[in-house]
Amino acid sequence: MSELPAETYPLMPLRDIVLFPGMVAPLVVGRKRSILALEAAMEQRSLVFLVTQKDARVDDPEQKHLYSLGTLASVMQLLRLPDGTIKALVEGKRRAIIVGAFEGGEHEDEFYSVRLVEAPDVDIEREDVPAYVRELRKAFDQYTLTNKKLPREVLKSITSLDDPSRMVDLISSHIQLKTDEKQSILELVSLPQRIAKVLEILYREMELSEMEKDIHAKVKKKMNSTQRNYYLSEKMRAIQDEMGQGEGGDDLTELQEVIEKKRLPKTVKEKVQKEFKKLRQMPSMSAETTVVRNYIDAILSLPWKKKSRSTIDIERAECVLNEDHYGLEKPKERILEYLAVQAQVKKIRGPILCLVGPPGVGKTSVCRSIARAMGREFVRLSLGGVRDEAEIRGHRRTYIGAMPGKIILSMQKAGVINPVFCLDEVDKMSVDFRGDPSAALLEVLDPEQNFAFNDHYLDVDYDLSEVFFITTANNLHGIPVPLQDRMEIIQLNGYTEEEKLNIASGFLLPKQLEANGFKDEEIALNDKAILEIIRRYTREAGVRGLERTIASICRKVARERLKNKEPRKKYRISAQVIERYLGVPKYRFGLAEAHNEIGLATGMAWTEVGGELLQIEATIMPGSGKLTITGKLGDVMQESAQAALSYVRSRAMRLGLSPDFYQKIDIHVHVPEGAIPKDGPSAGITIATAIVSAILKLPVDRTMAMTGEITLRGRVLPIGGLTEKLLAAKRGNITHVLIPKENERNLKDVPHKIRGSLTVDLVDDVDEVLQRALILKEGENLFKDVPLDSIFSDFTISAHNTPTH
Repeated sequence: MSELPAETYPLMPLRDIVLFPGMVAPLVVGRKRSILALEAAMEQRSLVFLVTQKDARVDDPEQKHLYSLGTLASVMQLLRLPDGTIKALVEGKRRAIIVGAFEGGEHEDEFYSVRLVEAPDVDIEREDVPAYVRELRKAFDQYTLTNKKLPREVLKSITSLDDPSRMVDLISSHIQLKTDEKQSILELVSLPQRIAKVLEILYREMELSEMEKDIHAKVKKKMNSTQRNYYLSEKMRAIQDEMGQGEGGDDLTELQEVIEKKRLPKTVKEKVQKEFKKLRQMPSMSAETTVVRNYIDAILSLPWKKKSRSTIDIERAECVLNEDHYGLEKPKERILEYLAVQAQVKKIRGPILCLVGPPGVGKTSVCRSIARAMGREFVRLSLGGVRDEAEIRGHRRTYIGAMPGKIILSMQKAGVINPVFCLDEVDKMSVDFRGDPSAALLEVLDPEQNFAFNDHYLDVDYDLSEVFFITTANNLHGIPVPLQDRMEIIQLNGYTEEEKLNIASGFLLPKQLEANGFKDEEIALNDKAILEIIRRYTREAGVRGLERTIASICRKVARERLKNKEPRKKYRISAQVIERYLGVPKYRFGLAEAHNEIGLATGMAWTEVGGELLQIEATIMPGSGKLTITGKLGDVMQESAQAALSYVRSRAMRLGLSPDFYQKIDIHVHVPEGAIPKDGPSAGITIATAIVSAILKLPVDRTMAMTGEITLRGRVLPIGGLTEKLLAAKRGNITHVLIPKENERNLKDVPHKIRGSLTVDLVDDVDEVLQRALILKEGENLFKDVPLDSIFSDFTISAHNTPTH
């Protein structure tokens, strides 16, 4: 093909339209340059070059904003409108390509001129062109059948054309396409390629048209069905109104929508739909309607699949536990180890945690901290006083007023299937004729069973396997062994004086100042004042009593400020003025006794509220060998006293006593605070020490406390609650303690500060206890060198020397 000469023509940009050769189009022209270009072409009777903008939003386009290929067109008619715009009728003639830069247009009243080279069609004579043209006519015929907007006259006028180039251009102009797609057709100068492109577009548009028809038919069918259902429901509502049953129609519709939207397991969904179908057929005034409706509401209010986004970050968990709780290093370490394993295995199934400790040491608040550290919801259920198995499992729906058990109700409250669930006071449940609630908890707290927990009320399986259960208790005696077997026990011991001091100054005092309407530093308690409160006004393992005492000081200060009309006065409370606010001290601080006493030994006892010091008194009087035991002691403790006396009688000769010494005296053993029940074997060596002290008239070291079970042979057996007992010794200013040798392994669990402040001696037999506890005169020995007890000698020798007959 020979290269065509370039010619110069006026240029007019087009917005959102592509003009094809042979196409007649009306244009509304408002831009000044475009109007001048049209007028120049009209006056010179020349053609104008129409080219489409790449971006229609550009008001004053330059060469870079225009496509390079456009259409030379003749201006058939110009009509100036009243608003200054021009309506032009143009007809496309030939394709042309820009070959040079724009000319003119330096001023707003000048139009652009451009040098062009015409772009005639190529490959016109190819042998496959007739086949393309025939297929094009057929496709356009089908397209006009699907597109009703295109008149049949247009089809006839276009398909009757003999010029295939003109035909394909006119067809392209009548198809609804985007501007850039039309431009791509215009730029195809190869006739077969252009026809192929248009055929592809026609088939695509026809396929889309068929899809639109199918969608329209489906929507119409659905609308007809909706209108029919609406008509029937309105008719049903009118009938119900006539029968006086119209109330609740809308309510049932809303309930049905909730059932459809709620994500439920398949079996539960079927059960709810069955109950709902039954509910629709019931009269609204029927008593059974309320029962069925409550059942459906109970199921819908439960979380079945909704979860908290839980992540276990060990560093964050450690920070949260340290923020919320001072001390408790061992329990924190155990909890963090447990959480680390759970994070590693990516699941929560495993042993249930059980926090055991005295009241007020922070068991429930530790549970809250764990929930905060894991980013989970927290729910608490108190089991204190629960004595009915149905409280856990729920009542069957056959009973009037039936409702789900407390486990399911708590899950409704939580709103997610993976909360941290605190079962508080698990040791306080009781048993009666209605069943054993602790037995019902076996399924709840068993990871192998709780994925299908069956509440009597719901009567469908509910998955509790995602729940992080933590139980709390004051002691393990009240928890059945099978239930203990399902839990991992973590002991929380009482606080030391130093820990209580830090908790009071760092947390309790600021909390009570805010609660009682004081600003920071309006009441200041120095360390000595807080220690005075701890030592003389509280005696507990936890800090609840300490918090109440601080709250009492705040109330008294508030009253004093208002009474003296000094609302802004600041108070600095020292140890010397504590008694003015709290009255006479409730407890004595320091050693239990001011002097070393005869017949008085100090023992250590474990109670539910921590450790206590126990004063055991023994006295002798003339008599006939009677042993009296008082102080509201239990059977085990009374037997310990009898075992202690038997040990003393067996050691009579070694202690320098006559074998029948006990026949001439009565012994009275008393444990003060007689109104408080006491029991357990750990006071055995203390009773023995008090009895020996009374008989031998030897004082007992008042700075020493002891604990251990006694046997008839004088062995000292191990005891429990060692940490609490040593804490009590520390609080009582005891400096020296005797404990069984077998309890050496338990010393590792005792806080270092407690061990460091006490001298702990390990003893294996009572002889050693007596030698350490009793104060002897210089050079005096407690035990005499006697080869055999006289009683043992009499019985043994006489038995062997009996003559035979």
